Amino acid sequence: MNLRELSAACALTLLLAACGGKPDAEAGHGGDESGAHGPDAGGEHAAAEDPTKGAHGGRLLEQGGYAVELAIAEDGTPPRYQAWLYRDGKPLPASAGTVEVRLKRLGNIAEHHLLKPLDDGSLMASSIVGEPHSFDVEVVATIQGKTVRWAYDSYEGRTTIDPKVAQESGIRVAPVGPGVIADEHEVQGLLTPMEGRVAQVAARFPGPVRRVAANVGDRVRAGQVLAVVESNISLTNYSVTSPISGVVLARNAAVGTVASESSPLFEVADLSSLWVDLHVFGSDAQHITAGVPVTVTRLSDGATAETTLERVLPGTATASQSTVARATINNHDGLWRPGSAVKARITVAQQQAAMVVPLTALQTFRDWEAVFIRVGDTYEVRPVELGKRDAQRVEVLSGLKGGDQVVVEQSYLVKADIEKSGASHDH
Repeated sequence: MNLRELSAACALTLLLAACGGKPDAEAGHGGDESGAHGPDAGGEHAAAEDPTKGAHGGRLLEQGGYAVELAIAEDGTPPRYQAWLYRDGKPLPASAGTVEVRLKRLGNIAEHHLLKPLDDGSLMASSIVGEPHSFDVEVVATIQGKTVRWAYDSYEGRTTIDPKVAQESGIRVAPVGPGVIADEHEVQGLLTPMEGRVAQVAARFPGPVRRVAANVGDRVRAGQVLAVVESNISLTNYSVTSPISGVVLARNAAVGTVASESSPLFEVADLSSLWVDLHVFGSDAQHITAGVPVTVTRLSDGATAETTLERVLPGTATASQSTVARATINNHDGLWRPGSAVKARITVAQQQAAMVVPLTALQTFRDWEAVFIRVGDTYEVRPVELGKRDAQRVEVLSGLKGGDQVVVEQSYLVKADIEKSGASHDH
């Protein structure tokens, strides 16, 4: 975490404290089903911080002399519920009863796991317990004809943040949905005036310059007087005017100097549009053709302009041995300056994706690539399988469903709050 992220995380912690926020783990949530999953549950409803463990390291649920030891088996296999039965503290065969685990995940999503007897004396579900292992749990067991129930919560990767705190911290969510992943190439370039829009303004007749009416940087219109010269031939004054509207780029005229027909007095350029000459190297040049979208970024302030690649020049830039691809940008505000270096993103192709999230949503959580979703005031981690990505977005192959409210800004603050609360859980 860099200094900016650390400062923001500390600010969120202070805001939570000021608003009386209390992370789930501090409220008795968090833990694990086996040696690492969930708090203890003894009796009809329990959520103790230190679970009672059974002989196999699982959570021991006891009621009226009957007991179920419940764990999530995940040693080298996909996580599944596993249980052992007891009566008056003594192990029973797996055939002595049945166990069903009913889960309710964030967003009121129900999930059932029916455990069946194995030859090793335990009962195990065939269904996989998906990550995160964060849910309200109800265990229903029938042991030697006696039905017993337990209920508890087992949360991980979850925290609650007050809406006001989230807003002040800049945490923002957006629904996940379809989008476009682009095949993009990042290149460097240079702004240049467009050919045919630069005028070299010279005197028609030689003679001394009597008056200068324009300076470098002045905007001038077509026909505007730039200087007055006295003709050596007629000994009368005549005006030197601009043939185009634009900006004065250079001035070689000064009062008293002698103007000649061969030396321009002014250089005037129409800079309302500029060429962007982009340098493409190596094999990238084979994939880039005219007509594709280009996003040009000004290095001085990060401003961007959208345009289209007009042509790929046939030659090679001598100094850099690169292929030059050319686009045009609008410069009506005059802030794009000829000679300035720019960077650009050339979009070669676009591919539709069923679900995409911005790269700002991604975080590393445990050994997962993950995002965080919000339901009400509760935020919870979602491990995701990712596909193709570009400079801004990434395709989500699994782990989310359409419409999930995903944290797309300041996601690292949510991660930091979960880790601070101790609800991150380490398998």
